[in-house]
Amino acid sequence: MSVAAAIRARDPAELPGKRDEDWRWTDLRGLIREVPAPSTPLDPGSLGAGPFDGLADEVQIVANGGEPVRIEVAPGADHTVALRLVSRGDGAHAAQVSVHVARGGRLTLLESYEGEGAYLAHAQLSLAICGEAAVERIVLAADDGEAVSVSQAEVELEPGAGFAQTILTTGARRQRLETRVRHPGGHARLRLDGVYVLADRRHGDLTTVVEHRAVDGTTEQLTKGVVRDQARGVFQGRIIVAEGADRTDARMGHHALILSDRAEIDAKPELEIYADDVACAHGNTVGALDEDALFYARQRGIPEAEARVLLTAAFLGEVVDRIGHEAARDLAADWLSETLR
Repeated sequence: MSVAAAIRARDPAELPGKRDEDWRWTDLRGLIREVPAPSTPLDPGSLGAGPFDGLADEVQIVANGGEPVRIEVAPGADHTVALRLVSRGDGAHAAQVSVHVARGGRLTLLESYEGEGAYLAHAQLSLAICGEAAVERIVLAADDGEAVSVSQAEVELEPGAGFAQTILTTGARRQRLETRVRHPGGHARLRLDGVYVLADRRHGDLTTVVEHRAVDGTTEQLTKGVVRDQARGVFQGRIIVAEGADRTDARMGHHALILSDRAEIDAKPELEIYADDVACAHGNTVGALDEDALFYARQRGIPEAEARVLLTAAFLGEVVDRIGHEAARDLAADWLSETLR
């Protein structure tokens, strides 16, 4: 079962659904009765600038699917790429992107999802990061509220490599942003962060799976979200520590705010540990805004609506502050302020 297979065959039976444990909160088979016809080809030259274009050395555009894209960074090189995955119209399309960073290379991948229409879109990304190389991936997902969008990234690390990720999303009719990492230990470093801000009837699913395969690996993960109206947020995080992966240090946190009675959050943090000498922990909290802090702000003359925005921005801003690329961090802070207002 996969979205890409369903698009190729135009067969909704190939879509994942609630009977698949990992998809039970993002049921595509029950939602989509007929797979749309293929999307109309879209000329990348007809598009305006993307959100990250001004920050990048190179811009790669994938418009309504199209040919596979490959991004390569040479040994010791330092490169910043804006990857734009653009969807227009009401059709179905799939995209494939592969990234290879050679030993000692540095890549900042500024990835944006830009959508208009009731499309069905799938993106498959494969990232191979060699020893002593480092990648920071920053994802800004702005899918249409009527769209169904699935992005699945598979990351392969070598010992000594580093991978840091921050996802920022406002959801879609159904949206899933999935990341799977094969962690080799060997002092490889991994950070997986995310922010979701969901309103109306939007749905956002952030799913991660990390498999620690050998000794001396670190994983740090922080996801925060806020939902209101009838929106639904989903967080699934699984960290697997295989037998023999001693001295693994893995920590996962998910914290969210529900701002209306009809909004929903489903969270499933998991640790599967088959080794002995490890330091692993996870935390999960879901609640409302702190009424004492809100009262404190109002006592100082801040209108209630503005106080709620300020408190929510402070809550989510912890994730944004962890972005390493300074210009992208500033852009993410602006996005957060604009989205909340």
